[in-house]
Amino acid sequence: MSTWIWILIVILALLAGALIGFFGARKYMEKYLKDNPPINQDQLKAMMLQMGQKPSQKKLNQMMNAMKHHQN
Repeated sequence: MSTWIWILIVILALLAGALIGFFGARKYMEKYLKDNPPINQDQLKAMMLQMGQKPSQKKLNQMMNAMKHHQN
């Protein structure tokens, strides 16, 4: 085989590996964030208490719905 064929094979292998790695990592992170959301109601309640607000269940639900809507 000539040299240009080897170079072409190496370049194609690198591109294929990069694409597979990118989409694989993206799929893994989407699944991870779906299974382990970055914030839950308890954390939100603690954060509101630290800011000096008294969180009601209605307000917590509104904030959680707003965050879920913003994620989509």
